[in-house]
Amino acid sequence: MPSEGESALTAEETKDFLDGVVERIVFESPESGFIVGRLRMKNSPDLVTFVGNLMALSPGETVRLWGRWVDDQRFGRQWRVDRFQTILPTSVDGIKKYLGSGMIPGIGRKYAERIIDIFGVETLRVIDEEPERLLKVPGFGRKRAKQVREGWAAQKAVQSIMIFLQGHGIGPAMAQRIYRRYGNAAVAIVRDNPYRLATEIHGIGFRSADAVAMEVGISKDSPRRLEAGLLHTMQQSSLKGHVFSERTELFEEASRLLEVDVALLDAPLKTLSNDTHLVLDNDDQHVYLKALWDAETGAAELLSRLMRTRANDVPIKTEKAVEWVEKHNGIALSPEQRDAIRTAIHSKVMVITGGPGTGKTTVLNSLLTIFEKKDVRILLAAPTGRAAKRMESATGKPARTLHRLLEFSPKLGGFLRNEDNKLSADLIVLDECSMVDIELLHHFLKAVPVRARVVFVGDVDQLPSVGPGNALMDLIASQAIPTVWLKTVFRQAEASGIVANAHRINSGQYPEFNDKDFFFVERKEPAQALETIIELVASRIPKKWNLDPLRDIQVLAPMHRGDVGVSGLNEALQNALNPDGAPLPRQKFRKGDKVMQMRNNYDRDVYNGDVGVITVVDEETREVEVAFEDRAAIYPFDELDELALAYASTVHKAQGSEYPAVVMPIVSQHYVMLQRSVLYTGITRARQLVVVVGEHRALRAAIANTRVTRRNARLAERLKERRME
Repeated sequence: MPSEGESALTAEETKDFLDGVVERIVFESPESGFIVGRLRMKNSPDLVTFVGNLMALSPGETVRLWGRWVDDQRFGRQWRVDRFQTILPTSVDGIKKYLGSGMIPGIGRKYAERIIDIFGVETLRVIDEEPERLLKVPGFGRKRAKQVREGWAAQKAVQSIMIFLQGHGIGPAMAQRIYRRYGNAAVAIVRDNPYRLATEIHGIGFRSADAVAMEVGISKDSPRRLEAGLLHTMQQSSLKGHVFSERTELFEEASRLLEVDVALLDAPLKTLSNDTHLVLDNDDQHVYLKALWDAETGAAELLSRLMRTRANDVPIKTEKAVEWVEKHNGIALSPEQRDAIRTAIHSKVMVITGGPGTGKTTVLNSLLTIFEKKDVRILLAAPTGRAAKRMESATGKPARTLHRLLEFSPKLGGFLRNEDNKLSADLIVLDECSMVDIELLHHFLKAVPVRARVVFVGDVDQLPSVGPGNALMDLIASQAIPTVWLKTVFRQAEASGIVANAHRINSGQYPEFNDKDFFFVERKEPAQALETIIELVASRIPKKWNLDPLRDIQVLAPMHRGDVGVSGLNEALQNALNPDGAPLPRQKFRKGDKVMQMRNNYDRDVYNGDVGVITVVDEETREVEVAFEDRAAIYPFDELDELALAYASTVHKAQGSEYPAVVMPIVSQHYVMLQRSVLYTGITRARQLVVVVGEHRALRAAIANTRVTRRNARLAERLKERRME
């Protein structure tokens, strides 16, 4: 008898299609949509292996698969699928398997059996034509019945979209999103302008949309295609941190993407400019996305206006205030710290910057003590939840994330605090400003009362924001904003190997490893480094320092790829730290996994970089619950690509966070990202312990590499220009 996956039905070999029930999915790539599955055919004891790009196919579905037989050298005989069609099952067993697969929200195995016990072979007709009869099923309320009715309608619509889109590189579950975004108009919209998929639906890239466009007859030099390519290139540029693109560079990039001559791009650029999608500046040589143009010019104007306007009167005698706060707080301020307090008292806007252990928190607490004594209304904020908690812990005062301070409204799609509804404050302190991108800075400044004081606090030597711009650096470089740079490291901070080595690294010196809080474990091969990191996180560090592997230890890597890149580390750490977690159907996640939000989602009130744990998996509703630090959020299965495993993360994603222990692989394999700023930012995320695993030569290379990728931004320039007016 043939082994499982081989077919003995030689009579079927002459057909160009196979009919059967999907028994199970063996493998699925979420990125490409490639599936390996097993098909049970009627009157056959054996399962047929089928492969192909099959969107959102689920076990229990009855399908017709058009294709051909192939003999794979490694896996044997397979049916290579070119296209497929779902056929509704007609037997009780088929219906049970179909509904029990969980593909209709509100129905899992348990409810599938209950429904079939009542309606038998009529089940699917009842769901389609008489869904109100579902209320007869035990446990079925109106809410679940509505969920099933809507899910069934969506599934029918999705099937038609799937037939249209399959084979165009759009991965599993994407048809569900297209339907949710466009409803019954989905196919018409996709036919009319498939490039909307790339700009309006998260997870669909330009190339996938372009493949669909080619299929529906849009020509290579179509103005619509050229405009979409320019916009895509601009958006990719902003993802690299640029606020604008040089016209020449933009055309070169777009020309390569679109495979057209550069000369064809002048007209679509002009159209996009006339339609205000793009803005041309500096004799048309700088090209901005409209939102980024508004943000940069708006931030410059609002900062200049703040600087020109007098603050609300607060009678403070500066020198007496400095002496008083030293006595009141029982501290001795350094000359730099006194200068920072004097500057804050006399300035509308200022920047306080400096590395770890230089006393930024002491200055901030002194300022708050002085201004509170004068009954000044104070607000504290930071870009992320973790950073806000650190600020609150350090000051003993309430601190909020910027998004909560500005009161984002998902319903309105914007911040409630803005130029028409200012914040109620006389002094606003914004911490961890290296993380603030130009758009968030602009939204913040719009909400600042014109007579309020603003203090920006941050470490300018850390990596710049994930979003476009380099706001903190630009504020300092403009020389228009009073800035105090704290450089003296205090004695108590010098006792920390982490602080001392952060400053050594920042000044180009090799770190001094100790047996207390700063360790180096030499591993010359990446595979050895990976093995050591797993051992450190899973057993050695928790045992010696009594730290929780999930909550207290964070692995930070310079990049995603490689044996000890973020992707490989997460897979290995998941297996080591959560081996028994129940796997989610056809997902890389398990119950109990540590996960990170990968983009802002205002509807859920979760933001890029937020870390939580998957605590609940509901296969009936096809949803999971993720517990973040101060709230929980619900995710449907088909929106889980908003999350990534977070046992390991990039250094960039860890900005604003602080962990008891940080483990960092530094190996030659990561040469592209071996930079001093990356290393410095990574080790300064640790509070108690740093362990570097890797090669001495790679560490030396990182310290020596001070090259910083230039970001196209003109905030500093604009502030200088306004200062001269």
